Amino acid sequence: MSISTTPEQILQSAFARATAAKETFVSDEAIHARLEYVCHCASNRAGVRLLLACLLAKLHSPKIDPRKPYTEIGTDDSFSGRTYDEHYLSDFINEHQLPVNPTTAFLTPTLRNIAEPLTTDRELVGRPRDLYTKAVELLEDVATKRVEADALLCEAIHLLIKMRDERKSRMDSLLASLKQSGEISLSTEAIVTLLQQHLACKNSSRLPVLIVAAAYKIASNFISENILPLKSHNAADFQTGALGDVEIYLVGDDSIVTVYEMKMKRVLHSDIEAAVAKITRTEKRPNNYLFITTETIEPQVAEYAASFYEKTNGVEIGILDCIGFIRHFLHFFHRHRESYLNAYQTLLLAEPDSAVNPVLKEAFLALRQAAESN
Repeated sequence: MSISTTPEQILQSAFARATAAKETFVSDEAIHARLEYVCHCASNRAGVRLLLACLLAKLHSPKIDPRKPYTEIGTDDSFSGRTYDEHYLSDFINEHQLPVNPTTAFLTPTLRNIAEPLTTDRELVGRPRDLYTKAVELLEDVATKRVEADALLCEAIHLLIKMRDERKSRMDSLLASLKQSGEISLSTEAIVTLLQQHLACKNSSRLPVLIVAAAYKIASNFISENILPLKSHNAADFQTGALGDVEIYLVGDDSIVTVYEMKMKRVLHSDIEAAVAKITRTEKRPNNYLFITTETIEPQVAEYAASFYEKTNGVEIGILDCIGFIRHFLHFFHRHRESYLNAYQTLLLAEPDSAVNPVLKEAFLALRQAAESN
């Protein structure tokens, strides 16, 4: 690549070559195995973004060392990996719908606040450990010229394209099979069972948010309340300015009247106290601040929550069981239960992969297909 070539041109050229490729760009089996691991690691997608950003920087400015993506290092061959990541990779990833995190890798706990080269003698603390080990080894491979940055970038994009297309094919197949399923709508209890099965899957912490959000998508047609757009799964409330995971506002007034906070664990006294602290900092307080939990509700904690009604000047703080909440909702809006299930599915499939793993999306479609076929 020429030094005068822009990062955008480098990425588009690599994408075109990767799309047309019939053979691998990386012949070394050990290097290719490392690359496959980093690209396919489902539990953490930060590694592949780190790699793409450093390879792009190396191709844009050959003098830099791909192991030094921090300007704080202070050498002539260091660079800002975050700049390449945010300014160039984000648009490229979104344009081609590649299965990579939608946000920069350099703000993840493992990769931020570093002022040293990412060399193989320095262990990065993150999970899975092998991901960061192999990503750093790949940067070392490029720095020591065991593989060309151009070849590694093209092959990484090639692997991501294959992942994207395979996922889309599976999803299309599952969605097509749903259209051919039974003629009668699932009962309320069958839908509740389906949601319970989905919640029992691994990495399901985002699902209670979607369960409640889908309910308000349907209820908003009948009540003068609606749901605010959902915030990022990984962003803390203090970063987004949100009071909780789901916020319900009064149509025509825009005042937040109900806040839901989701817990995939028991609600504790400390959770109640944290909620009270957020409420007291809020100028216009909601009517309800409700915890939705998938675990047992302890009576003494529920009583503690209720004790703050007068102390917060009329804010109801309560704890609800997730399944109990949605069971009552579906019986109350019985004629709209299928619309609810479709709304939940729409929200689920629209979630970024960083919030809901593609395997979890596919699991729901498979579970729904099985339920409707029966």
